[in-house]
Amino acid sequence: MESIVGFCRAVRVGPYISVGGTAPVDSEGKTVSIGDPAAQARRCLEIIKEALENAESRMEDVVRTRVMLTNIEDWEKVIDVRAEYFKDIKPVDTIVQVSRFVNPEWLVEFEADAVVSDGTEPETVGPKK
Repeated sequence: MESIVGFCRAVRVGPYISVGGTAPVDSEGKTVSIGDPAAQARRCLEIIKEALENAESRMEDVVRTRVMLTNIEDWEKVIDVRAEYFKDIKPVDTIVQVSRFVNPEWLVEFEADAVVSDGTEPETVGPKK
């Protein structure tokens, strides 16, 4: 799809990497795991992982994810998969329900933003006491 509609899976500017809407598709663009939001989420995250590696980055550099679901009731199944990749990294996250995607077989899409580390450990920031 990238060459057909003129977009990149990921764009890097300096240490910043943005990974665009990532759908659950195989290398030929066919939907994987129709009807299974968890398996589709895993495929999306594997595509993001590969895109980050191609940009000389890694999942540990992710600072934000966005999860878009066609059925908000699937959020726990999808977030359980997200936790497999990010439980120790703890990027910020947004989860939203959308009415549909370009392909109605898709139940989930992910986006991610990363910052390639300069060696500084990221900090989780919470409310001030």
